[in-house]
Amino acid sequence: MDSDAALLRDRILGMIPDYHAEAFPKRDFVPGKDAVPVSGKVFDAEDIRYLVDASLDFWLTSGRFADEFEDEFAQRVGAKYAYLVNSGSSANLLALAVLTSDTLGGRALKPGDEVITAAAGFPTTVNPIYQYGLIPVYADVEIGTYNAAPESICAAFTEKTKAIFLAHTLGNPFDALKTAAFAKDHGVWLIEDCCDALGSELMGKKTGTFGDIAAFSFYPAHHITTGEGGAVVTDSPQLAALIQSFRDWGRSCQCAPGHDNRCGRRFSQQFGDLPEGYDHKYVYSEIGYNLKATDMQAAVGLSQLKKLDDFIAVRRENFSYLSDKLSGTEGLILPRAAHGSDPSWFGFPIGINPESGVIREDLLKFLNSRKIGTRLLFGGNLTKQPAYMGKNHRIAGDLKNTDFVMKNVFWTGVYPGLTREMLDYVISSIDHGMYSPGLR
Repeated sequence: MDSDAALLRDRILGMIPDYHAEAFPKRDFVPGKDAVPVSGKVFDAEDIRYLVDASLDFWLTSGRFADEFEDEFAQRVGAKYAYLVNSGSSANLLALAVLTSDTLGGRALKPGDEVITAAAGFPTTVNPIYQYGLIPVYADVEIGTYNAAPESICAAFTEKTKAIFLAHTLGNPFDALKTAAFAKDHGVWLIEDCCDALGSELMGKKTGTFGDIAAFSFYPAHHITTGEGGAVVTDSPQLAALIQSFRDWGRSCQCAPGHDNRCGRRFSQQFGDLPEGYDHKYVYSEIGYNLKATDMQAAVGLSQLKKLDDFIAVRRENFSYLSDKLSGTEGLILPRAAHGSDPSWFGFPIGINPESGVIREDLLKFLNSRKIGTRLLFGGNLTKQPAYMGKNHRIAGDLKNTDFVMKNVFWTGVYPGLTREMLDYVISSIDHGMYSPGLR
């Protein structure tokens, strides 16, 4: 870059703090007038500076920021390998897709194999199971943690089971220690869906490092954001190579975009029935996708990673505050952290005791009238969702608790953009709604 361009670049980047202050000023919260979202992006001038810096390169695919992000993210979660992708949904897809590779021999997932998962959850945990012709086996969840217990996983197991694919619900870890031991003993894969659980810990170990492979999301609602984005991590060199191949069109060449012949044998190898010396950059060893993210997304993520510890701390503080203040409200079933865990909470799940006489939808309408955002616990009982009705699946035991989730559970926000005034307004509104004769 010539000196004039460098000076202009510095001038542009130097103006960003002033722009941020003018474009995104802090405003006082006005109860009843201003919305209280369940989630959202929290960003500052430094995030914008990283984004603009990447945009000025005009390198529109993965590049230097993506490389740095992958290295730092792997270190943060305690994994050996991390690969940036374009969404958390793509991360889940990729995590399962690589396990279908023929290079895995007898452990490769094949159509008709069973994959144990939780019946209460988000669709993108189970969609890849259906998309690859596998059979989801739905296990029930616990009330309070909203995760499938190891006992449920054990009861769901058959000789057809080849993988376990579970999410850490709203950041609350499932018993990954016991589940990983069970998976290892039975020779099945364990995939951790950590899209809501970046920074959560179980027995002092980070979620995403218990199983064979894990997926993360960086959608604006999540712990850090790249806009759209996600990541897949693993400790296995074999799975790492497959992740990169499936993410990058299925090709066998591992050269990054804009880089050629890293192996030094680009035109001197034989693959399949291709002519000898066929350009290695156009040799495809897997049936893959293009799931890469852009360098601009990676740049934002790199800046956001620097604030992750603070984000997690505020999420935990907000969760504790809601727990303490709502503990005396009759008719509520409050969440509980899994044994031995320190969750990086994504949300605050609340169950309504049917004996309270309060109907969940009535309470949600009341909160909505006060501009307080709420969400259901995702798909509720997934087996009753229109997309999955009539699709091949198996239910292990009954789904009594999952049906309770479907009918009686919702969650509200704990993300760092919520102020104490907002939380107090949420608490007083829930109290009012639960005690209001009109809602009983």
